[in-house]
Amino acid sequence: MVTTLTGENSFGWQHDMRQLVTDFVAEHGDLALERIDGEEAEFSRIQEALTSLPFLSSKKLVVIRSPGTNKLFLEKFEQLLAEVPESTDVIIVEPKLDKRLVYYKFLKAKTDFRDFPELDESSLTQWLVGQAKAQQGSLSSSDARYLVERVGAKQRLLANELDKLLLYNSQITRQTIELLTDANPQSTVFQLIEAAFAGNARRALELYREQRAMKVEAPEIIALLGWQLRVLAIIKTAGDRSAETIAKEAKLNPYVVRKSQGIARQLSLSQLKKLISDLLHIDASSKRSSLNLDEALQHYLLQLAS
Repeated sequence: MVTTLTGENSFGWQHDMRQLVTDFVAEHGDLALERIDGEEAEFSRIQEALTSLPFLSSKKLVVIRSPGTNKLFLEKFEQLLAEVPESTDVIIVEPKLDKRLVYYKFLKAKTDFRDFPELDESSLTQWLVGQAKAQQGSLSSSDARYLVERVGAKQRLLANELDKLLLYNSQITRQTIELLTDANPQSTVFQLIEAAFAGNARRALELYREQRAMKVEAPEIIALLGWQLRVLAIIKTAGDRSAETIAKEAKLNPYVVRKSQGIARQLSLSQLKKLISDLLHIDASSKRSSLNLDEALQHYLLQLAS
């Protein structure tokens, strides 16, 4: 049996891989497990591992990471996988697969293909609540959503933060989240822009000062603002495409797209172009003159809020 694990969500496929390996080793023992790094191993090494019979065991498991980076393997994978004996299970780990390749289409059609995309805000919120409960803790849906917004929509990072919070107190609250976690700069910049477009100048400036207090430099804030404006421009020019389609085509997290669609709807294309142009002017001026970037950026935010 051949299983393929792929996708941007490394936490997801690594969890499945660990479970598959653990279950196999529990039944057949450590000696029946073989791991190969496809980026470093010679093709002959991969071929021998896949086609040889188990030793001192009725079955063996071969875990190969990124074999598609091996040129010879990519040329001969169909023939090679057809030669794998029934006594050998295979896990192919390909974090990034080009869907245009025959290799991708073959793995999807002929193997137990498991794709792990990044989860959206709603899925991550439900997962956090469930994980907290499974570890004899408690976390409300609203506080779970706040945690996602605060640290970002990466499942691995959220898993680490959840473990830390549960060690401190099994009853997780917004107060403990703010005490023990660091706000993700990109996430906070979105909140900053969201506050500005809502006309809440005071909150926007407060968030800006929080960024600076966290040692986020003004040029970095410009870069983050530029990134967010780029996302808005992609959404604005995407017509009636769904958030999932936009995210897929632009290689963005669906969560980011959905969060940004509300702001994009408030803007005309000409307004968005002016915002980009004004930010570019601030950036260029800061490199040519002694412009006070803090003052310029705070004035820019006040313009957004007005």
